[in-house]
Amino acid sequence: MTNKIIEVKGLSHRYSVDWAIKDINFEIDSKGVYGLLGSNGAGKSTTMNIICNVLTQTEGDVLINGINLRKNSIAAKRYIGFLPQKAPLHTEMTVDEYLYHCADIRLMPKNEISKAVGRVKEKCGITYFSKRIISNLSGGYQQRVGIAQSIIHNPMFVVLDEPTNGLDPNQITGIRHLIREIAEERAVLISTHILPEVQAACDYIMMIEHGKMVFKGSIDAFNHYMDPSVVSVIMHHPPEEQQLLLNIPGIERVERLTYTRFRLHFKGDDTIVEKIVKEAVANNWHLREISLEKESLDKVFAKLSGKSF
Repeated sequence: MTNKIIEVKGLSHRYSVDWAIKDINFEIDSKGVYGLLGSNGAGKSTTMNIICNVLTQTEGDVLINGINLRKNSIAAKRYIGFLPQKAPLHTEMTVDEYLYHCADIRLMPKNEISKAVGRVKEKCGITYFSKRIISNLSGGYQQRVGIAQSIIHNPMFVVLDEPTNGLDPNQITGIRHLIREIAEERAVLISTHILPEVQAACDYIMMIEHGKMVFKGSIDAFNHYMDPSVVSVIMHHPPEEQQLLLNIPGIERVERLTYTRFRLHFKGDDTIVEKIVKEAVANNWHLREISLEKESLDKVFAKLSGKSF
């Protein structure tokens, strides 16, 4: 046994002559929501498919609860639940028929299946639809059925590929809440290219870009990766000429939003607020509000991935 449910070591994979991913390393603890983040084509799907044993890597190792996935895939996969982006639903079946089928192909003991089906239906909020044909369910409830099959065998680790893709805002909120509940008992990895999804759902992030790991850490560390670079100010008697604001050491650009409200862009100056306050007092600008703005998650993503807007 190990306190790490997932250990990825030196993971690399090549399609023909091109490396899709190269030297990916990370670990996942026993609980929480982990985001595998990256733009389309970054390598996250390759990484996820290797972890779920859909694809065999060119180099490196994946350990599931200490078991090497390449050497003993059957034993390792007992600990994994997986929901691909396109849920593998048999839409002509009822919810009960489908979940009993999924439990059976997971080789669950016959005497445990009924209880397991009841448990996941309650967890995923689909008990009411037990006898409903899956094709007659809404997209949100079909996704809940897909999540139910991924946890039917009570795995320690669940992988959800783009779990809210194509859902409406209310359905997205419900699925996010469900993911958080599932992660109270096990580790959940969600793969996505949608930045607000990570911010709303994840505790930790692994970000892959151009096949390489460019960030791994907590969501707080990710959100604070870049220092603030904008100061928002309100002055009741601001200077008529914006050049006076640009003359403050460290200010690189001025945005005038209204007559009294400005956004002052600066770079690399921990004392910028003090400088602005001092200048405002000296010139009787009547400063009423001042606050630092953090860069948006989109901008952090762009900088980490070597892109620019």
